[in-house]
Amino acid sequence: MKYRALGKTGLKVSEIGLGAEWLERHNTEEVCEIVNYCSENGINILDCWMSNPVVRSNIGKAIEGNREKWIIQGHLGSTWQNGQYVKSRDLVKVSEAFADLLKRLGTSYIDLGMIHFVDEIKEFDSIINGEFYEYAESLKEKGIIKHIGLSTHNPQVAKSAAESGKIEMILFSVNPAFDMLPASENLDDYFTDEYYVNTAGITPERAELYRICEQNGVGITVMKGYAGGRLLNASTSPFGVALTPLQCIHYALTRPSVSSILTGFDSIAHVDAAIAYETATEEEKDYATVLASAPLHAYSGQCTYCGHCAPCPAGIDIAMVNKLLDLAKMHETVPATLRAHYMSLSANGKDCTTCKGCERRCPFGVHVSERMKEAEKLFR
Repeated sequence: MKYRALGKTGLKVSEIGLGAEWLERHNTEEVCEIVNYCSENGINILDCWMSNPVVRSNIGKAIEGNREKWIIQGHLGSTWQNGQYVKSRDLVKVSEAFADLLKRLGTSYIDLGMIHFVDEIKEFDSIINGEFYEYAESLKEKGIIKHIGLSTHNPQVAKSAAESGKIEMILFSVNPAFDMLPASENLDDYFTDEYYVNTAGITPERAELYRICEQNGVGITVMKGYAGGRLLNASTSPFGVALTPLQCIHYALTRPSVSSILTGFDSIAHVDAAIAYETATEEEKDYATVLASAPLHAYSGQCTYCGHCAPCPAGIDIAMVNKLLDLAKMHETVPATLRAHYMSLSANGKDCTTCKGCERRCPFGVHVSERMKEAEKLFR
């Protein structure tokens, strides 16, 4: 298992994580089996947004005696009322639900205290400037949560969070289908059948979000990496072709600032299917070829940092140079940190021989040699 820094939190998280939602379907013994198997295979981050007291208790039983091995995302605002989940901003109900989470998980602290499910800009502004954030901050001051995060499906909300200086990491929905969608405050918009008409490539607000998070050191953990399973079946995939779990995982992990993809595990076999990423070949992880050939939805002309351009005979990490170039172009002047990163590469744009072997391999038709010249000019 490989581990990545989660923004500036100082935490190192496994790049494959456990999204615990599917554990609601299982009894205590089965939950313990899946959670322990994850831990044995190096997974160290889990997200528990669910308010159902049964699944919380089952997870608590599973991590009993091994709490320190886990980095837990626990949510502020996910409550259990009259036998069902309710998103709430009522601080009385929120604090009761959070206390219940701590008790049932058998822990005195939560590593990542997530402000739960904020998809509207107006609501974000109200939270970040009001008593809800003050409540989260008070928990952090007491050491009950170690870091303040936020979960959202809306890139505009995520961008505001990343720029606020108050949110340290974001749980965000990332997959190649969602990345082609314009921002929306309605989660249902991400699961309609018609949303790809007249779209092509990563929407500007999502590309900007990833760059802002990278620039500000705000880590991203990923939810809905398989688009609720739709991407795994050609009949339900908006691309008309199926992707594999490995391809979806690789797509998420090649986005700037992404640290971990949290996948739902319904069985040991599902865990194996995800952790197979750690030993998979480049061909098995290749999402780019599939996307490039999908009708109407190719990422034509856009670098997705997929790595198809490698190997470069001059030793240039082309995907990294492209990533730094995209980050730098957000600014009127190039930030010193980006210039330093570019200059520290063992080979960069100045070393491009314009052989264009990378361009022949690129499934998206990116003019790589021109971008290498652009990078060299910009960073020098």
